[in-house]
Amino acid sequence: MAQEIERKFLVKDDSYRQLAESKSRIKQGYICSARGRTVRVRVRDEKGFLTIKGPSNDSGLSRYEWEKEIPLDEAEELMKLCEPGLIDKTRYLVNFGGHTFEVDEFYGENEGLVVAEIELSTEEEAFLRPAFLGEEVTGQVKYYNSFLMKEPYTTWK
Repeated sequence: MAQEIERKFLVKDDSYRQLAESKSRIKQGYICSARGRTVRVRVRDEKGFLTIKGPSNDSGLSRYEWEKEIPLDEAEELMKLCEPGLIDKTRYLVNFGGHTFEVDEFYGENEGLVVAEIELSTEEEAFLRPAFLGEEVTGQVKYYNSFLMKEPYTTWK
């Protein structure tokens, strides 16, 4: 299994759109969304993926992640087994300062939420912050996609 180390931020403006090198539409659901272990099915453009994630460490920065590309028709069939709630978003890839930021614009019940993530090699790795990054929300469970599926952004008070 691979170790995923990432930090997550709110996005304060749409300047990332002009900086993006690519974008893709993502729809995903969860076969299991228990805290500490999730099984996700994703359709990204015309490709399917199955992802299993383990619990986050105490800082919320690191966790185990296993992902495998699967045939699109199998991903679409597995989506039928998912728990209620679907995540629908566009992901923009922004290369900045030698790193790639994944900026997600959410739709549907999560409309209005825009977050950016950066994957790092170590928890201490330094990186340059693009101007669009706002407050850091790393480790805040309410910003996990598996939580947004159950408690959508538009229902927050």
